[in-house]
Amino acid sequence: MMSDRIPEDEGGLAENEPSAATPKPSPWRRALRWLINDPAAFEPAAGSRAPAEEGSNGACANRVDPLRASFFVALHLVCLLVVVVGVSKAALVLCAILYFLRMFFITGFYHRYFSHRAFRAGRWMTWTMAALGCTAGQRGPLWWAGHHRIHHRFSDTPDDPHSPRHRGRWFSHCLWFLSPRSFAVPTEHVRDWMRFRELRILERIDSVPFILLGVACALLGAWLDRAYPALETGAGQMFVWFSISTVLVYHATYTINSLAHGFGSRRYDTPDDSRNNAWLALITLGEGWHNNHHRYPISARQGFRRWEIDLTWLGLRALAAVGLISDLRPVPDRLLRNADASDHRPPEPASPAGSSSSIGDVSGDTSGDISAPGEQSLEKRRGSRRCECASR
Repeated sequence: MMSDRIPEDEGGLAENEPSAATPKPSPWRRALRWLINDPAAFEPAAGSRAPAEEGSNGACANRVDPLRASFFVALHLVCLLVVVVGVSKAALVLCAILYFLRMFFITGFYHRYFSHRAFRAGRWMTWTMAALGCTAGQRGPLWWAGHHRIHHRFSDTPDDPHSPRHRGRWFSHCLWFLSPRSFAVPTEHVRDWMRFRELRILERIDSVPFILLGVACALLGAWLDRAYPALETGAGQMFVWFSISTVLVYHATYTINSLAHGFGSRRYDTPDDSRNNAWLALITLGEGWHNNHHRYPISARQGFRRWEIDLTWLGLRALAAVGLISDLRPVPDRLLRNADASDHRPPEPASPAGSSSSIGDVSGDTSGDISAPGEQSLEKRRGSRRCECASR
C-alpha cells in the first residue's frame, strides 16, 4: 500500500512540519523557496506563531503575507506600463488568444478534470493539461485542485478557504491565496494525483511554464518588430499585454469565488450561497452556472440547459471528438427534469480502483472516493433541507 506521504527525494511534496528552531531565512531565500514550492517556505520563522491548521480561524493564518503579495502586485504594476508601450492590433490579438486559451486551461483542466475528474484522459494528456494550466499563473494543478476540493467539502462554512459569507468578498476574491493558511499544497486532498511523479515534479516548478510563456511573448514581439515593422509592436509591448491578459484571467476566475456566491439566481436548494450568473458564465467560459455546479459537481457540463452557454463544455467535447479525452460525465436526467430531485446519488466509479497504469487512462482510479469531491458531503449537509421546488 502506498504511503500517504511521498518522500521529497522521489519528487514529492512533504507535509508541513513547522519548527521553532529553524532560523528566519532571508527574504530572497524565502522567495526562491516559494517559487519552487519548497515546503520550508511554508514554515513559520523562529519564535513566530505557526499557521493555523485547516479549519481554524486564526488571525495569523488569514493575514496576507507581504512577500507573496509583492509578486501579485508587481504583475498588476507591469500592466500600467501600457501607457508607455502602447497598443497594437497584434498585441490585442495576443491578449485575446491568451485569455481564452488559459481560461479554458483553468476551467476545463484544473477545475473539471483535476478537481472533479469529470472525464478521462491518458497519462501523457494529463501531464499536458497540467503544464498548460500552469501557464495561467494560478499555481500548480495539485494546489488548485486540493483547495477547490476543500471549498466543495466545506462550502460557505467557516472552514471554506474563500467564503465571502465569513470573510468578505475582497478576501474571497484574491486575498485568501496570499495568506499562510491557503498557501501550502493540501496533499491529503489530492492523494489520487500524488501517485504520479511527473505531477509532483511539475508542482514544484509550476511557475516555469508561466515564465516561459511570458518570455516567448517577448521574443515573438521582438521577431515581429524586425520581420513585420508595419505591425508596430515589439518585445516590451507583447510582454505587457501578456501581463494584461494574465491579470484579466486572474480576476475573471476569482469572480466565481467572490460574486457567484452572492449574485444571481438559484435553481437548486444547495446548502451554500452558490448562484447561477449568466454574465460570469460569459467571461469564464461557463463557470458562472455555479449553482448548477454545486448541485452536481462531477459533471463535465455546467450549463444544464441549452440556453446556458458553456464554452468549456464545447471545448471538452471537441477534445473528446478527436480522441484526446473520453467519457465526459453528463448531467443526470433526473436533475434536468426536476430542479431539486430527491434521488441524489453519485455515479458509479468509472473503473475499478488501481486500474491506472504508466500509460493509458489515469482518471479512472477512484480509490478513496475522491473522484466526486463534495458530492457525498453535499448529500449529508442537505439532510432535512431537501425540498421539491419547481424548475425555473
